[in-house]
Amino acid sequence: MMTEALMHALQAAALWSGLLILMLLVLSGMVVSGRRRHMVSFGDGGHSDLLAASRAFGNCVEYATPGMAAMALLALVSGQAWMVHAVGATLLAGRILHALGLMLQTGPSIGRVLGMALTWIALLSAGVGLIAYGVL
Repeated sequence: MMTEALMHALQAAALWSGLLILMLLVLSGMVVSGRRRHMVSFGDGGHSDLLAASRAFGNCVEYATPGMAAMALLALVSGQAWMVHAVGATLLAGRILHALGLMLQTGPSIGRVLGMALTWIALLSAGVGLIAYGVL
């Protein structure tokens, strides 16, 4: 039988994973829209806005996927719901800031820097938490 604490942690993982998946769909839609606008069937066709949209989507996939897996594992190893919420909120905020920094500015931007910092903090926290639960 599932404990109430486990259920709350799994619900937290589901919430943040669902929001990250919706973000991936939005970013994917922006890539598709850019390809249609520029009549490009593959790649970016040399269009900087399409390259930025493609990288925002790709970068989000690269970081959100392990983050979602980590949240699910944290919940399953009896991590507290607040831990899963902290990782999920930090990861989502980081991914949003990073995507906006990529698509709204060229070159280095505060959105990209803060977005990556938050993403790394979320993944580091999840990783340390998983290691702690794994050895204790």
